[in-house]
Amino acid sequence: MAMDTSGFVPKGNLNTDSNALARTGKRRTIKRVLEFLSIYRVRIIISLILAAISVAFTLLVPICIGRAIDMIGSDGGRLAGYIAYAAVFALIVGISQYAMNLINNSVTYNTVKDIRNAAIEKIEHLPLSYIDQNPQGDIVSRIVADADQFAEGLLLGFTQAFSGIMTILCTFFFMLSMNVLITLVVVFVTPLSIFIARFISSRTYSMFQKQSIERGAQTALIDEMIGNAKVVKAFSKEEEVRQRFDEINERLSASSLNAIFFSSLTNPSTRFVNAICYALVALCGATFCISGESIHILASGITVGTLTIFLAYANQYTKPFNEISSVISELQNALACAARVFEILDEMTEETDKDNAELSVCNGQVTIKDVDFSYTKDKELIKNLNISVTRGQRVAIVGPTGCGKTTIINLLMRFYDVDDGSISVDGCDIRTYTRKSLRSSYGMVLQDTWTKRGTVMENIRMARPDATDEEVIRAAKETSAHGFIRRLEKGYDTMIGEDGAGLSAGQKQLLCITRVMLNIPPMLILDEATSSIDTRTEMKIQSAFTKLMKGRTSFIVAHRLRTVRNADIILVMRDGKIIEQGDHETLIEKDGFYKKLYTAGITEGSEDYGYAG
Repeated sequence: MAMDTSGFVPKGNLNTDSNALARTGKRRTIKRVLEFLSIYRVRIIISLILAAISVAFTLLVPICIGRAIDMIGSDGGRLAGYIAYAAVFALIVGISQYAMNLINNSVTYNTVKDIRNAAIEKIEHLPLSYIDQNPQGDIVSRIVADADQFAEGLLLGFTQAFSGIMTILCTFFFMLSMNVLITLVVVFVTPLSIFIARFISSRTYSMFQKQSIERGAQTALIDEMIGNAKVVKAFSKEEEVRQRFDEINERLSASSLNAIFFSSLTNPSTRFVNAICYALVALCGATFCISGESIHILASGITVGTLTIFLAYANQYTKPFNEISSVISELQNALACAARVFEILDEMTEETDKDNAELSVCNGQVTIKDVDFSYTKDKELIKNLNISVTRGQRVAIVGPTGCGKTTIINLLMRFYDVDDGSISVDGCDIRTYTRKSLRSSYGMVLQDTWTKRGTVMENIRMARPDATDEEVIRAAKETSAHGFIRRLEKGYDTMIGEDGAGLSAGQKQLLCITRVMLNIPPMLILDEATSSIDTRTEMKIQSAFTKLMKGRTSFIVAHRLRTVRNADIILVMRDGKIIEQGDHETLIEKDGFYKKLYTAGITEGSEDYGYAG
């Protein structure tokens, strides 16, 4: 039961103790985000214009209110006019903010959609080794959870940063036009908010990054636990798995607490600065208001209404600093999450297929010459492998678990490329063909079945979408799948869940075999194709396979050696090398390793010889 993720460290984990590396990674991430945003530059410009309109009219409202206060008891007509203007300006602010939010939502979620599309497209072109070497749950977490976290931070940046910057600039010029001295007081005090926010945010990026990594590890473990629930219960490992989950959950909780705690210090710190600023404005303004005359060239006397405007502006001016400081903290989390998604985009893709190299007509002659291959450089697997298969031959590959049987299938299908040597089909190296044309020349049935959510008919028809119902039923009858399908609630129209939920392992395998029977390609690969089927059904399917394999090159990987007795060539592998080859009778007469495997299989089975695989 391979369930250990306790030592899991996702690829691309940065050294959280190095601020220099964190800053470099952050700059690179920001640059990538701007590249994706550049597609929507027109919408962003419109959003900026709407933000400016919203801010301008927001700042006009306090002027109307202040002037209205000065008109109380003196001019009722002008008082009503100022109140009407304030109402109209407030309406314009509401409409512009609504439109701005619509545009910001559109830009944000379209950008995240583009990033997710790019990530999925990238995964489709990544070598299979990347999927094999990285926990699937962590990959899912990057594309789903991390992308969502990035979207929240980006949206907050659009909605608050744009209007906040505009508010600061416009408010500054409005205040400057009314009273220079009070404006200078505000301007000199409020930048403290930015310095505090920057000081805190520079130390929270690595914390949010660690939080994202731990979240990915947790998702990977949950995915593994659910996918292997039967195994966990069968071995009574519930407590052990729960303890491992608790460990990861504790680390996630600690990293989240650190990130949130330190980032939350920004808001009260900046609010304290804002309160000081507001008090100073009130004190200076009240002094000028009481004096009623100019005391300096930079400070003229002001009315109560003007003081009201100034207090409103001081609040308007300092509020964005507080909001932007909060945005900066959220952006640290967003950038940390975006960096994990971009790590997928930065992975090396498979070697590009050569142009005009379609394997359109395949005769099925396969040659493996001097092939070396290993999944990791420090562990040798296949060395100097040579196989020559003529058209129509049935080749069985047998041997102990881990000897390289399935690896040969991976190499034939170009799921992996050889380290040295070559594999040829019809005399041409398979690396000269496109992967799609090569793989469509094989019909493949694996031990691990795959079905999609849909009807039984739709799952079988995946092999040939244009097949008629009669052709699907005929293929099902040939594989003995028709009987159990007919007994289902709605027959061929019965819905099955993801991964064949509702069907037994043998039934799912019969569906996969029926797919191949529906669209017979020139070459076949059967990797433990009947491992989940009862003996009686297996005998029927073997008869269908005999008909299916006639005149077609076939590769059969099997542990139950009685299923390969009729193969033209049996390749016996051990430690990545072919140690014996020949037909069944020849190998039995040799009294070698194959005979030990065969004898162990028909008596009691033996893991020592790899039969139990």
